[in-house]
Amino acid sequence: QVRLVESGGGLVQPGGSLRLSCEASGSIFSINAMGWYRQAPGKERELVADVTSGGNTNYADSVKGRFTISRDNAKNTVFLQMSSLKPEDTAVYYCNIRLRPTYTPYYSNYWGQGTQVTVSS
Repeated sequence: QVRLVESGGGLVQPGGSLRLSCEASGSIFSINAMGWYRQAPGKERELVADVTSGGNTNYADSVKGRFTISRDNAKNTVFLQMSSLKPEDTAVYYCNIRLRPTYTPYYSNYWGQGTQVTVSS
């Protein structure tokens, strides 16, 4: 089995910073892309940022210049450093990792459990 565990969410004031982490563990053969999505109340889930196995990154326009995605391949972990946070960044943040388990030749997308980020004074 494969497990994704997120951490790092919480309450922060506008202009503050938070760092999210998501570690994949279990029967993992190989990891491809890793990313972060978010879903605010009443809205659809949207891509925040992702990073390929080669290190190429992609960001939503709304977070460019404020958020940084990175990965530690040795630890099967993806990070999201969030700075200059705004109230509109409030959402549940989900990690998404495309990986191949040891027991199948196919890649699939796996989701973390979600972590709440609230930006408020």
